Amino acid sequence: MPAEPAALIFDWDNTLADGWAAIQDGLNAAFRHFGMPEWDREMVLGNVRKSLAESFPEKFGDQWEKARDIFYLTVQARHLEVLRPMPGAAAALRAAVALAPLAIVSNKHGPLLRAEVEHLRWDGFFRARIGAGDCAADKPDPAPLHAARAACDSPPAETCWYIGDTALDMLAARRAGMRAVLLGDAAHDGGIEACSPDMHFPDALSFAAHLSTLDKRARLANS
Repeated sequence: MPAEPAALIFDWDNTLADGWAAIQDGLNAAFRHFGMPEWDREMVLGNVRKSLAESFPEKFGDQWEKARDIFYLTVQARHLEVLRPMPGAAAALRAAVALAPLAIVSNKHGPLLRAEVEHLRWDGFFRARIGAGDCAADKPDPAPLHAARAACDSPPAETCWYIGDTALDMLAARRAGMRAVLLGDAAHDGGIEACSPDMHFPDALSFAAHLSTLDKRARLANS
């Protein structure tokens, strides 16, 4: 395993938090409005990757802005109500913040992301919480990851880890020159091999245990 990271940058949905019920409701409200087939949770997990500004024009054509407004109106009505931490996420954050500066980069709309982080009372963990629309481009473009790295006092990119749950997250990490860390089995995205991570952990608890081991090694080395 590589040495301890100089910064840890996390994805949000399905990495640290489960807010899929609200996302599903928002998508289906837009689909219903335009007479399109609705998606179940499995389809949402398997298809939501890009930011809304990139994905909605593909789905809704020249009506994408109307679909966007319907989506956000629906999501904002209950996203905090249905939001839950992913199993082991709090333990991973506690282990991570003892080791390095933390940030979030997500393709969730920036204001929604920050409201959810604050709702879980996790805002104190992070130097930056960067969502879709906060930078010139959204991931997998490296711009938001570089902005997160700057918020963590700009350590060299290769010493930073980006932690996510999809192949798009791993691609974003590589484009930014960071180590690509996969949490979970990526069953919703073609599996682990399809994501080609630099490192893989089956869940947040195993990731927390690894970070705690790195922290202990660092403390011993500095004692």
